[in-house]
Amino acid sequence: MNIFLERYKQLGQNIIPEKVRIGQAIRINTIKIKTEELLKRMKKENVILVKIPFLDFGYSVQSTNFSVGAAPEHLFGYYYVQETASQIPVQILNPKKDEIVLDMSAAPGGKTTQIAQYMENKGIITALDVNNMRLFSLRNNIERMGVKNTIIFQKDAKFVSDLGVKFDKILLDAPCSGNFAADSKWFDKRKLEDIKNSAKTQKQLFAAAVEILKDGGELVYSTCSLEPEEDEMVVDWALAEFSDIKLEKVDLPIGDEGLTEPFGIQLNKSIKNTRRFWPNKTNTQGFFIAKFKKQIQK
Repeated sequence: MNIFLERYKQLGQNIIPEKVRIGQAIRINTIKIKTEELLKRMKKENVILVKIPFLDFGYSVQSTNFSVGAAPEHLFGYYYVQETASQIPVQILNPKKDEIVLDMSAAPGGKTTQIAQYMENKGIITALDVNNMRLFSLRNNIERMGVKNTIIFQKDAKFVSDLGVKFDKILLDAPCSGNFAADSKWFDKRKLEDIKNSAKTQKQLFAAAVEILKDGGELVYSTCSLEPEEDEMVVDWALAEFSDIKLEKVDLPIGDEGLTEPFGIQLNKSIKNTRRFWPNKTNTQGFFIAKFKKQIQK
């Protein structure tokens, strides 16, 4: 058995990758079009969309005769092809139109444009990415989706404090090792060393985020990894490292509570307030979400 499948079994999940199915989903972009209008347009093209009950703007693609990523409505920016679980972090962050918000790992732009949607294209979004090619995709998607409130920087987010700005809310959708449900060759190319390296980077990014988060501000940490070292263990480290942040409950009707004793390692009990998405249970890609609030200093 693959070492990762054996690890998942130790965590209570007997996963058969070939049986995991992920449904296709889109996020309707209300910056550009009303939901009812898009649903009518797509129905005329024999595309059947069904509302995902726990998402604000997410719809599952139940039936289509063509790739929804090639439809004119997609090119017009009326929707973003965005996997179900990946729509949740911004919804949990719930940015407001009068806030200053940071997306620390923004490209290709799915979550950045979703933040703008929640902010009604107002306020200010700072979007960072270090990779020039990925920034090209970010710029294209921001333009396609009609986003007007975003400033883009090519910058390593570990050094975000150089900008001299404090943020009301921060999304750290951290670079991670990924998961098998999003990459059919994942098991062939991943090693435990990759997990350790990712966790090191994630902790550096988290520390940078805490430094520039306003008192009373909120931070959502998410990954598309199933590995506890990148998920619950990063949260456990953060709670021990930073006394001024507290976990908030991620309240959703889907997913499992965070693991508080992975592989027999005792973690902070409040980590049960995070949310973990096992693809074999949720029919989404693997995902992990934690929400923090920075305490107001007296």
